[in-house]
Amino acid sequence: MAFGNFYSASCLILLLLLSLSWRTSTALPVRTGLSGEKCADSFLLFKKLLQNITGLLKDRELFHRIDTDAAVVISQAETVLACAPTLTQNSTCMMQRNSTFSESECLGNIMKDLAYYSAVIQSYTNSDLRLPETEVPLLNSTLEIIRSLRKSCSLTPNGENNIPEDVGAPKWENSSYENRQQMFKMMKGFQVRTITINRALGYISSGDHRK
Repeated sequence: MAFGNFYSASCLILLLLLSLSWRTSTALPVRTGLSGEKCADSFLLFKKLLQNITGLLKDRELFHRIDTDAAVVISQAETVLACAPTLTQNSTCMMQRNSTFSESECLGNIMKDLAYYSAVIQSYTNSDLRLPETEVPLLNSTLEIIRSLRKSCSLTPNGENNIPEDVGAPKWENSSYENRQQMFKMMKGFQVRTITINRALGYISSGDHRK
């Protein structure tokens, strides 16, 4: 009985470690094969998006006097849950794919994230900025990548983008400093979410969920 309990506990620990490693790993290169030929180059765009966001967070003009590691994710999309490669345990402690994973649901939530953060960034560029001549071009570069992703790769089974742009973006009614601080936290959240998206697309591209 003691051996059986130890065996079951070992399998549970293995499951938890595998799940944790997926959630905490950094973004990996994504191979082609996502939602048909239209998405063949999406891995390059998503990688570029992550690099762009990471660069913005280091920009001292855009986030002048902001020093925090806090991240805020307000998007209503359930990307983390929808895109997690769920694993199950069989009688021999081998990992098996859970058939509840839905590729279309995962990709649909990714599109919701892109729509939300596009609205956030667009609304911020229209707020009272400290140096609009410097900040707007920097943020427009991110918006351009998002637009390219939503145009070239819908990430939905029917190939349509029907997610509205107006998806609850902040009003930015506080001082320039407070808005900057809030925007930094939201962009940190976007960075974390983009790492998750890159990892999820790598999982989908591998085809493991179809085996």
